Amino acid sequence: MQHPASNKLTVLALLLLGIVVLVCASLGRWQLSRADERRAISAEIERGRLAAPLLMRPDMTIESVQPWRAASASGHWAAQFSVMVDNRNLDGRPGLWLATPLILEDGVAVLVLRGWIPRPIGTEQAPKIATQLSMHTVEGEMSLRVPRLFELWTSKKGEDSGLPSTWKGIAAGESGWVDTSSLVRVQNLDLGSLAERTGLKFLPVVLLQNSPAQEGLSRNWPKPSLDADKNVGYATQWFGFAAIAAIAFCAVLWRFVRRRRRQIE
Repeated sequence: MQHPASNKLTVLALLLLGIVVLVCASLGRWQLSRADERRAISAEIERGRLAAPLLMRPDMTIESVQPWRAASASGHWAAQFSVMVDNRNLDGRPGLWLATPLILEDGVAVLVLRGWIPRPIGTEQAPKIATQLSMHTVEGEMSLRVPRLFELWTSKKGEDSGLPSTWKGIAAGESGWVDTSSLVRVQNLDLGSLAERTGLKFLPVVLLQNSPAQEGLSRNWPKPSLDADKNVGYATQWFGFAAIAAIAFCAVLWRFVRRRRRQIE
């Protein structure tokens, strides 16, 4: 006669195997959805880069922003409101991004990510960046925001933005030179917070400058991971685990039913 405890263990095993099947199948579907997302991002990048270059104007709206599209803007730097975006690595080297508002006509600004500089180590001095005082044109690719770094806290406007609450900016040196060691540093930079602190009106877009590297700045901007095949491979593995668990579930269930039939006979 089958012991009741054995029946309970069998039911528990069936329950656990059923949960494993559901979890693994769900993870497989999630990986497939991630693959679809990466294909969509890849298509969006392709559309943006195939589009005709855009001249950014003060009346530009969010509807006209197309990420990865080539764009140019003409104006002069508001060097006093330059910001260093911290903890941005390049080829394994720690560094920072330099972000400076570019003032267009009518006083409207566009935030430009100008490039990457290495983090000073030891007695090294932070570089000084030349910032032209005259009108000039900046070329790059459009982005909806400054690429973010993962934070363990929630980034908010105002006191949590990392920007000083009473910020007057800094004065540029002679010929527009800016000492990067004196600039404000933040982990992430939000356009809303920057507008609130500086009093500038920003276009709803960030320009990633991609003209040839100069002034000690490198311009190798991060690109999203687009390897959808990797997600498909992970999905196949999860579905394989689900199939193994399903086979084990059926085997345990068949043995349980067979024992019950013997008990009845």
